[in-house]
Amino acid sequence: MHKITCIILAFSISLAMKAQFLEKKENLQNYEGYFNFHYNEKEDEIYLEVDSLETEFLYTHFLTTGVGSNDIGLDRGQLGGTAVVKFQKAGNKLLLIQPNQEYRAITDNKAEKESVAEAFAKSVLFGFEIKEEKEGKYIIDFTPFLLQDAHGVTDRLKKGNYGTYKLDKSKSALALARTKAFPENVEFEALLTFEGEPKGRTISTVAPDPKNISVIQHHSFVKLPDDEYEKRIFDPRSGAIFISYMDYASPVYEPIKKRYAIRHRLEKKDPEAELSEAVEPIIYYLDPGTPEPVRSALLEGARWWNEAFEEIGYKDAFQVKMLPEDADPLDVRYNVIQWVHRSTRGWSYGASVVDPRTGEIIKGHVSLGSLRIRQDFMIAQAMLEQPFANSDNDHDPMMQLALARIRQLSAHEVGHTIGFTHNFAASTNNRASVMDYPHPKFELNNSKVGIANAYDTGIGEWDKVTVKYSYSDIPDDMSEEDYLNSILNESYRSGLRFISDSDARAAGGAHAFAHLWDNGKDASEELERVLEIRKTAIGNFSKDNIRKGEPISVLEDVFVPLYFFHRYQTEAVSKLIGGLEYNYAVKGGEEDIVNYLDPKLQKKALRTLLKTLTANELAIPQDKLSLFPPRAFGYSRDRESFSTNTDVAFDAFGAAVTASDMTLGFLLHSARAERLVQQNAINNDMPGLDFVLDELIQNTIKVQVKDSYMAGVQQAINFVVFKHLLNLAVQKKSTSMVKAITNQKVEELATWLKGRNDAVSKEMYRSYKIFRDKPEDFIIELNVPKIPDGSPIGSEH
Repeated sequence: MHKITCIILAFSISLAMKAQFLEKKENLQNYEGYFNFHYNEKEDEIYLEVDSLETEFLYTHFLTTGVGSNDIGLDRGQLGGTAVVKFQKAGNKLLLIQPNQEYRAITDNKAEKESVAEAFAKSVLFGFEIKEEKEGKYIIDFTPFLLQDAHGVTDRLKKGNYGTYKLDKSKSALALARTKAFPENVEFEALLTFEGEPKGRTISTVAPDPKNISVIQHHSFVKLPDDEYEKRIFDPRSGAIFISYMDYASPVYEPIKKRYAIRHRLEKKDPEAELSEAVEPIIYYLDPGTPEPVRSALLEGARWWNEAFEEIGYKDAFQVKMLPEDADPLDVRYNVIQWVHRSTRGWSYGASVVDPRTGEIIKGHVSLGSLRIRQDFMIAQAMLEQPFANSDNDHDPMMQLALARIRQLSAHEVGHTIGFTHNFAASTNNRASVMDYPHPKFELNNSKVGIANAYDTGIGEWDKVTVKYSYSDIPDDMSEEDYLNSILNESYRSGLRFISDSDARAAGGAHAFAHLWDNGKDASEELERVLEIRKTAIGNFSKDNIRKGEPISVLEDVFVPLYFFHRYQTEAVSKLIGGLEYNYAVKGGEEDIVNYLDPKLQKKALRTLLKTLTANELAIPQDKLSLFPPRAFGYSRDRESFSTNTDVAFDAFGAAVTASDMTLGFLLHSARAERLVQQNAINNDMPGLDFVLDELIQNTIKVQVKDSYMAGVQQAINFVVFKHLLNLAVQKKSTSMVKAITNQKVEELATWLKGRNDAVSKEMYRSYKIFRDKPEDFIIELNVPKIPDGSPIGSEH
């Protein structure tokens, strides 16, 4: 009896202590909202009240402040993970549980749901000791959860080989400036410091002390939306981004994997009206830290989308405003366009907080790299004739081009956050989508380059299709499937095409009409035009392409985007060779499935492409070389400069070698080579690999050039051609047929080289003999200078 009494007494004391946890804390700062919580300044702790167990809510996290390096990829405002979570009691703990949303059973059968839940792992994100329990309310110390590396900063640094770091809690603290509570969401922040040893120079370029990196991390707990949202089925032809999951309650005769388009919730105030305002318009807010005139350009570009929403019957349903002064850009209640600074030029991107259960977009968040506009300014500066001849302040033409690009960029990234992926076939349809990557479309006017119409000025026809697919209301007299299918069939009949990332990005890519940063319906003709514009702009290039007082060596930096102006159109043309024309076809759709590209178009593309391997196109005019002295003190080369084999001196041959290496990397890609072999076997009229290699050798290595400078440039190019031929013959990814054909052509070329007496031929033949002794170990050293960054640096978006 005495023992039982002691147990009861101890239990009572324990409950009393738990009930008194908050009472013992002095001067608590109280927050009331979706979750109530309390801040203890003395101990720098936050105590969270949990009054509802087993209730699911949304958890997401961001980086409030970034590291500032494109390479590292930890940006201001960067969205981290998003998960549906819930609190669950286990003994004296509360566990924060993330149920598995990838595997479900959408059914009213509770046992069937549980069978799926029990079959797959769930995740316990954190365990909290219950500090106080009173009337069904639990108090937990939330501080350790906030002071963890939820964003994976240490993993990112380690994987990138930037150094080994660990979280130093003695140098970390809660951050209250943006810690707030609202009725349907609560927001928390913490300053985290990571201590470690850096590798290389990357971190030292962006951190005051590279051994201590401090960032602020943001956490949000958000009430889940109600169940009135209607999911929209995903179609691979639609251009929509999608969520997917396995539904084990699906009938056997239906697909088990479900896919739904992500989109904002949108409903008409008057469902019967042809044009109606929305119950809740989609509103995006611009970062007030964006300076003018960029601010106005971003607002204007983002607002282009409203035209597409009006065409489906919504008046002013898409709006763009300035973010209120007291608003937090990471608050999930605001869709935000944020202006992000980095140490070097980088990608912009659009991300969304999405309800994983349904695909409903809760928050759109756009991150726009601030240095992009400067690159477009410099492109215009390089292309124009003597832009600073009369005044250093005559920069309006360049500024107008740069702002035109920023408008398009704003529309593009917002497009991602309202649910749309890239359409890299749009440039062949008269620039039909802002979701393509736009290359500036310049013109030749009386031996001068015109830049006035470089970029499009509004939403495209394809963009209207994607908005109609994802956001239009389904007519009462049609099924969802029939209505959406009719939208896409009508789009195809009008000539619009949709091809996205995986078919457009690869160097060995096969799609003949989907490319990044290209223009024109006929890629070959556009490359011819681009080369002519490039040649004209190079001819006009002078000291007046920089401002008075700038070192002459700055001209070299301005010249880079001009010299490589053809790089993206070259890639587009290469994809025609061994290329395919295909669609994301579905049964019941009207689109063609797949066809080999017409042999005449392929041969035309090859002829055009081979021009980019000639001294006539790649040699920098001798009179321009005097514009590129060794670098001035304080103005050293960087990753966006020409690389060189001549130390401080400008490498005239190196520029041509770099450009030719780029072309050959596209043309002699192992996958393209195998497609050439196969298409020729299927149809002898198609160019085969042997035909392409013959044309390549005939138009480069066997070309005779009399002028000594031009001959030197061509010989430098020829060494690169020779290297790529030998590499194609031995590289692991080359198939047996590709190796057989390439080796045969190498043997024929070696016989030709053996009969010649010039030094270049003899060196090539010497390399050939070394290659033949042990081809599997052979590496030909050409020291090809690395091509400067063209696309923004870092991960692609």
